[in-house]
Amino acid sequence: MKKIMITLLLLVGMTTIAQRPEGKQGKGQRGAMQDFTPEQIATLHTKKLTLALDLTTAQQSKIKALALENATERKAKMEERKTKREEGDTKKPTSEERFTMQNARLDHKIAQKKKMKNILSEEQYSKWEKMQAHKNHKMRKHRKKHGAKKQAQNQKGK
Repeated sequence: MKKIMITLLLLVGMTTIAQRPEGKQGKGQRGAMQDFTPEQIATLHTKKLTLALDLTTAQQSKIKALALENATERKAKMEERKTKREEGDTKKPTSEERFTMQNARLDHKIAQKKKMKNILSEEQYSKWEKMQAHKNHKMRKHRKKHGAKKQAQNQKGK
């Protein structure tokens, strides 16, 4: 009986270890994207959209330029946050700073939608919007799930 219990415990332990995400702190796909250059990210993004929306070569080049611009901007912001964190200059933004950041983010989103509407056909654009809605829904779900974990960790730390 003891041998069976030990074997069972080992099997359960091995399966839980085998299912852990790779990388430090369980980085998923987003963590792997941090290692790519903005050009590589733009290329991958363009190819994914080409597969999903059946883009023409002209559309591909326009979207790649747009994706490269976005990836470069995102990489620069990530580096800026990283240096601030390393310097220990991570203070919570004031409500006015948060408003300014959210306003800038929403303005950027509006500009992106306009650019995509100019590049894509009506059918492609509606499909792209559905893809964005699905992506946003998944992100909200992810934040809700992990937000609860963070709150529990913060409560333990206090």
